[in-house]
Amino acid sequence: MPETDDEWNELAEVVSSSKFHHPHHMPVRWHKTIRNGDMRAVDAELADKTAVIARVGILTLSGGTGGWRVREAMNRIARALGVVCSADVSLLTIECTCVDRGQHETLIVTLPTTGVNTERVWRMETLMKDFENCASQLTIREMHRLMDQVEYQTRSSYSPAQVGFASALACAAFVFLLGGGPIEMLCAFVGAGVGNFTRRKLGDHRITHFACVGAAVSAACVAYLLTLLALSFLLPNAMSHEAGYIGAMLFVIPGFPLITSGLDIAKLDFKSGIERLCYALTVILVATLFGWLVATVVHLQPDNFAPLGLSPEVTCLLRLAMSFCGVFGFSIMFNSPVKMAALAGVIGAVANTLRLEAVDLASMPPEAAALLGALVAGLLASEIRKRYTYPRISLTVPSIVIMVPGLYMYRAVYYLANYQVTNCLIWLTRASLIVTFLPIGLACARILTDRHWRYNS
Repeated sequence: MPETDDEWNELAEVVSSSKFHHPHHMPVRWHKTIRNGDMRAVDAELADKTAVIARVGILTLSGGTGGWRVREAMNRIARALGVVCSADVSLLTIECTCVDRGQHETLIVTLPTTGVNTERVWRMETLMKDFENCASQLTIREMHRLMDQVEYQTRSSYSPAQVGFASALACAAFVFLLGGGPIEMLCAFVGAGVGNFTRRKLGDHRITHFACVGAAVSAACVAYLLTLLALSFLLPNAMSHEAGYIGAMLFVIPGFPLITSGLDIAKLDFKSGIERLCYALTVILVATLFGWLVATVVHLQPDNFAPLGLSPEVTCLLRLAMSFCGVFGFSIMFNSPVKMAALAGVIGAVANTLRLEAVDLASMPPEAAALLGALVAGLLASEIRKRYTYPRISLTVPSIVIMVPGLYMYRAVYYLANYQVTNCLIWLTRASLIVTFLPIGLACARILTDRHWRYNS
C-alpha cells in the first residue's frame, strides 16, 4: 500500500496511463479533475462530488455487473455525500447528473470495452460500505486514492496460463455434463485451454474484442482436432469422438452478460438490459459462425455423444463433481478469488445436479428444470452471503453459467448455416426458452430474499 504522496501519485499515473487502455479511448485522469482535494468529501464542491460518484459507477460497471447494481452503488455514495443522483447506465457508458441546493452537475464517462471481473465487483461493494461509514472523515483525494487501489489491484489476478487452465477444466467438465466421455473431455480440455489462452494473450495486446473471439474459437477447434488425431495413433476409434469439439469452444459463450441482461430487464432497466443482450447475442453469433466455419473446413460434425453406461448413482456423484469443477473454472475466468470461486462451485454443484436429475428422474421439462436450478442457486447464495461479504451476483451468475445451453446455440447456427431451417428453429427455440428461465429463477430468488429487490424503490 502506498505511503508517501509520491507513491500515491505514481499509482494514480499508472492507473490513468494509456498503456492500460484501448488506443481509441481517452482515459480520465481523475486526480486532475479535483478542485479541492483536501476538503472533506461531504463539504466539497458539487463538481468534486459528481466526479467521485461517476467514478464509483464506472469502476463498478467495469466489473461486468448489471446496470441496476451500478445505479445502486452510485446512489449509496450520493446519499453519503448529501446529493441527489440520477444516472443513465448502458453497457459501456454512464451519464450522471447530481443535484445539490439548486446546483446541478452532469458528467458522462465511458469504458473502452466490456468484460467480467467479479473481484472488482466485490471490492467495490466493500469500498461502498467504507465510504458510507467514513464519508464525514474522508477527503475527496483520499476517496480517489482508495479507488486507485481497487482499480490497480483488481486488473487481473491470474496469468494467461492460469486462465487457460481454468477454461480447460470448466469445458472438460461441461463436456461430461453434456454426455461426453473421457476422450471428448481430454480433447476439450486441450482445445479450451489453447483457445482461452489465445484470447487472453490477444486481449492483453488490445486486439479488438470480436477478433479475439473468432481467433480463440478457431484455435480451440483446431487444437481439439489435433489432439484427437494424436489419440488416434493410440486408440483406433478415437476419431469417432469428434462431437466434443463443441465443448472446446464453450468458454466464449457470454453467460454473464446473458444473465445480467435478464436481471436488468426484470428491474425495468431496458437500456442496459437490451444492450447487454445484443452484445451477448453478437458474441454468440461470431463464436458459432467461426466454429461452423472451422468445422466445415476440417469436417467436424456436432453428432450426439455415445452413451456412457453409468449407473444413476455414479452419474449423480460425477455430476456433482463436474458441476463444481465447471463453475469453479468459470469463476476463475471471471477473476474471482479462489475462496469465492469455491463457494460458487458448491452452489453450482448442488443447483446444476438438481437440474439434471430433475430432467432424468422426474421427467421435468428442461426449461422448468432451468428455472428450478437458478432458483435454488439464488436461495443458496442468499444464505451464504449472510456469512461472507461476497456480492450475490458474484456467486449466483457463475453458478448458473454452466446451465447456459451453449450446445443448443451452436447447433442452431450450425443447422442454419447448412440451410436446415427446421432443425435450426428447434434448437434455437430450446436454447431461447432455457436462457429466458435462468434469470427468471434468479429474480424469483432475489424477490423472496431481498426486500430491496422486492419493491420498485
